[in-house]
Amino acid sequence: MKQYLSYSKEVQEAMEQGKPVVALESTIISHGMPYPQNVKTAREVEQIIRDNGAVPATIAIIDGKIKIGLSDEELEMFGNSQGVAKASRRDLAYLISSKKLGATTVAATMICADLAGIRVFVTGGIGGVHRGAETTMDISADLEELAQTDVAVICAGAKSILDIGLTLEYLETKGVPVIGYGTDVLPAFYTRTSEFPLNLRADDAATVADMIKVKWDLGLKGGAVVANPIPEADAMEESFINGIIEEALAEANANGIAGKDVTPFMLGKVKDMTEGKSLDANIALVKNNAVIGAQIAVAYNQK
Repeated sequence: MKQYLSYSKEVQEAMEQGKPVVALESTIISHGMPYPQNVKTAREVEQIIRDNGAVPATIAIIDGKIKIGLSDEELEMFGNSQGVAKASRRDLAYLISSKKLGATTVAATMICADLAGIRVFVTGGIGGVHRGAETTMDISADLEELAQTDVAVICAGAKSILDIGLTLEYLETKGVPVIGYGTDVLPAFYTRTSEFPLNLRADDAATVADMIKVKWDLGLKGGAVVANPIPEADAMEESFINGIIEEALAEANANGIAGKDVTPFMLGKVKDMTEGKSLDANIALVKNNAVIGAQIAVAYNQK
């Protein structure tokens, strides 16, 4: 395994010293935001994690290695390169063996974090069951990964372009706990609320850390979703964003856009139709998740 993993100096030292480490994905840099906001946000999110007592480990595939922690130059390269592959579970072996650049999705980041022994991962929102999945079978690999990989994912809920009800049903079937962080309903990425209640709630990092420690101590395989609502000041109005999503979905269907191309198309359309407000919201929620994720990692590290 060691031949495939490569650690940044900062992460290597943190692990040797027993410090808490937080995983970060690289797809959000290469596919989730435009340049230069992507690189600026990545650096700011890393710093937020440091400021809250943990060490950031942005994960990516570079030159036949899984890189656990990126240098400043590597962050810049990912933010500014064309044709970076979007890496999920099915792509990892190919990208590593062919020494291609790969930006890790939620699923792939969970796998790589698990290989490195990192238990807490901060992202924007998880993938899920796409609308119309009853005919397309378009279901994100994130959900299967949450069912089998021991990593807690701190996010702002499921992306609101998904079928959130079916996403929750899928997670329940797979035994994945969905923990509302200071909320009794699932946040829907751009908005703080949705119509879907949750049966688990935590109001502080120590409660989450206790829950995931007990889960894994009991041998209950798989991750947990920690659903942390976007800050109130940055949230978008529910009916407004849902109307825009419906319009963008209709356009995606009309243009035959399907599979893994749907999410970047939808996020791009939503950004255009909200005149950039959705990008501001996306940045704000990732930063907010970084604060909570670092606090959970610190609390878990003390168990």
